[in-house]
Amino acid sequence: MEDRTSNDSTMEEVPAKRTWSEEEERALRLWIALARCYSTFSRVVGAKILDYGLTIPQFGILEALHHLGPLSLGELAEKLLVTGGNVTYVMDRLEEQGLVYRDRSNEDRRVIQAKLTPEGRALISRVFPGHASYVREIVSHLDAGEQEALRRLLKKLGTGLAEVEEEVLEEEGA
Repeated sequence: MEDRTSNDSTMEEVPAKRTWSEEEERALRLWIALARCYSTFSRVVGAKILDYGLTIPQFGILEALHHLGPLSLGELAEKLLVTGGNVTYVMDRLEEQGLVYRDRSNEDRRVIQAKLTPEGRALISRVFPGHASYVREIVSHLDAGEQEALRRLLKKLGTGLAEVEEEVLEEEGA
């Protein structure tokens, strides 16, 4: 039998035959477009956040505490879509910088709340207006109506995906 390696120039590379429907093709293209857009958006915004001397998770915590007030570490994890361990790690770094502190809840001593220090509040108050302007600028390829329509569509898609996720988790638990 003849040995054919990947370096063998006699082997022809042929794309796999498409066996999926037009609807599946449209869904796959949407997934790819969303993934690419999110990746690019995240890189562009992340580069700007680095200018503030912060990482994206650090900025997220400061911004959440600035706009929502004190939050438990669990609430922060839920708002930022990260694990509790990640919030703890980021909080440790922010505490080292004197930007946040942890405070045990008076109502439930098991709950630890994250709070901004005056330095943290000053930093996020200083950088957030420029951040908001920058995000407005980078999405200006879409007019106001397109931005709102896209937001509504993404929210609708996210809600549907959350329902699918819940069903999958229920099936796995059964």
